[in-house]
Amino acid sequence: MEGHMRLRDYKKAEIRGKVVLVRVDHNVVKKGKVVDPYRIEATIPTLVNIALKGGMPVLMTHVGRPRDKKSGKIMIREEESVRPVVEYLRNRLDLEICLPEYEIPSEGGIGSLGDVAKAAVDGLRSGRWDMVYLPNTRWFEGEEAKDPKRDGFAKELSSLGEVFVNDAFGSWQAHVSTYYVTQYLPSYAGSLLQREVKALERLYTPKRPFVAVIAGSKYDTKIGPINALYDLADYLILGGVIYNAYLGAKYDLEITGVSPEDKELARDLVSRDREKGKILELKGLVENRGPDLKDMNNKYEITLQEAVERKLLGAILDVGGFSFEDRELRGVLLSAKTIFVNAVMGLVPYYPEGSRALYKLVYENREAEKFLAGGDTLQEFRNLCPGDYIKASEDPKTCFFTGGGAVLTAIEQGSPFGLKPIGVLSE
Repeated sequence: MEGHMRLRDYKKAEIRGKVVLVRVDHNVVKKGKVVDPYRIEATIPTLVNIALKGGMPVLMTHVGRPRDKKSGKIMIREEESVRPVVEYLRNRLDLEICLPEYEIPSEGGIGSLGDVAKAAVDGLRSGRWDMVYLPNTRWFEGEEAKDPKRDGFAKELSSLGEVFVNDAFGSWQAHVSTYYVTQYLPSYAGSLLQREVKALERLYTPKRPFVAVIAGSKYDTKIGPINALYDLADYLILGGVIYNAYLGAKYDLEITGVSPEDKELARDLVSRDREKGKILELKGLVENRGPDLKDMNNKYEITLQEAVERKLLGAILDVGGFSFEDRELRGVLLSAKTIFVNAVMGLVPYYPEGSRALYKLVYENREAEKFLAGGDTLQEFRNLCPGDYIKASEDPKTCFFTGGGAVLTAIEQGSPFGLKPIGVLSE
């Protein structure tokens, strides 16, 4: 990592009496409910500091993926509203928070912030509100646009305030509310963003032995991070379709749900590991042999040896919990000095045992520095091991990264400053 590069600290900015646009990553709403408030709680220090310095915060986040990838059309659904986040903050902080109400177009996204946002900010300046929280940024046509709508939205958004603070480590893609708004306003990094970038510095130079655990539903999207982690770690544990593709390539298995392309892509990793032997295989698998993956009557725990002998397998939807009772694997994890986990091992919520066994074993190791990355990982850790989750959240040796994709991209690049929204905030 470029040691000379540092983030511009919002605490050094002159914000008294100014409206401060704050980009947060409160993408924690599913089906109209806050599923895990951690990412909201993690931004509260930044909000408190802005208030103490006399700034007036206008918050913004995305929720979900309202834009259809194929058609490009924006679908505005109440289940992707920020309203549950606003209610959480109202109750948590006892503040008057304004959520501007827009007329929802019959088709497509909202074309402009218009007078609705301006009126809300005027109310903030006059003391009517303690805070303004804009609607889901991805409901606006310009947020993810690549045409003139993008620049128009950036100018319109920046006109609401005098200072921009980015506290959304997990929102690493260069959209208007994370990146292009910085062209028009003095821009700084919030407390959470700074903390996570500093944690990445520790991860780039880990205490050894270093064990990395990564899982995912698509092999092709994770090739870069897998290779970077393979180079950085002393041991690597795989899960999900990534592990299935690896097993398929190594033992020439046909596993339902693993494409020939993924299997072919995994051959390179198999070849690399023949010499170095860094990948720790999980000896238990959970197979579903029926057409309905949720039907537990078709669920079978099998050994890796059995899978290798049979060659033709149904869908492998989890690793057996007993995998983490293996003496060699336990020894490696319990003696590790650094552990990185970006992994849900099974298909949630139906196959939780592999994830539960993994998280429990990781937290048997009290000495290691631990880095857990991504909303799904944190949510499953909290659901499956609530006691360990609470201890971990208070443990100075544990870092929760709010963005799994951001961490993996930064690991692949070797620096967080290659992420545009972060790089633009460097001094």
